[in-house]
Amino acid sequence: MLGYGVYQVDPAECARCVREAIEVGYRSIDTAQAYRNEEGVGAAVAASGVPREELFLTTKVWISNAGEAAAAASIEESLRKLATDYIDLLLIHQPFGDYYGSYRAMERALADGRVRAIGVSNFYPDRLIDLCRFAEVVPAVNQVETHPLHQQAAAHEVMAKYGVVHESWGPFAEGRKDLFTNPVLADIGAAHGKSVAQVALRFLIQSDVVVIPKSVRRERMAQNLAVFDFTLDAAELDRIRALDEGESAFFSHYAPETVEMLTGFGNPRR
Repeated sequence: MLGYGVYQVDPAECARCVREAIEVGYRSIDTAQAYRNEEGVGAAVAASGVPREELFLTTKVWISNAGEAAAAASIEESLRKLATDYIDLLLIHQPFGDYYGSYRAMERALADGRVRAIGVSNFYPDRLIDLCRFAEVVPAVNQVETHPLHQQAAAHEVMAKYGVVHESWGPFAEGRKDLFTNPVLADIGAAHGKSVAQVALRFLIQSDVVVIPKSVRRERMAQNLAVFDFTLDAAELDRIRALDEGESAFFSHYAPETVEMLTGFGNPRR
């Protein structure tokens, strides 16, 4: 339910961050081809002394590797960079390009045992339903922007209907919209002796949403992990649910400029 994310972690610093996260107690690490720090994750895992089977590694196929052949090659490259024989969870990072071809390559890697579970990221309900209805393997996970200000309640219902686990990226909205000083979250946190960040994580966990917070500071890593010793009551959950603005704090994947930006990143045709 709670892992460590390495989005925007400098590749040069990634090994140190992941090593400290594992030392603090994290056992789930989330990276991606587009983060360009898979090698740092692999190095930290290899040096950790923790048996591989006790760790859960997630990575993601980027748009520039979309298509059956390209995705298959990129999976082998990710395995090499992560220095592992298998990936616990492999996701399609964005719903663009030939993601059906990518998914077929992922299904084959799943059947071969090089991947233990497959899923998607940033798939809105329409594209998720389409994939669930026509793919051989229903996605195990859909990782989407989810935080107290954008709770994805309708998308969560669709995921639940199709048996897809809802995972959050950006559980703190990267501090946008003054989330870290939100008076409701701060008030609830004070009642439990917890920070706003801890309340946000606890809210998502109690909403059956997996979280992968990121920090490069060891003390924050430990703080983000310390959310299993308190429970939000029904009234507190309702107060946080009322904060939902129903829109992204970042961008819409339906917006043309967003699609142009994402599909241009790493695209050799550009």
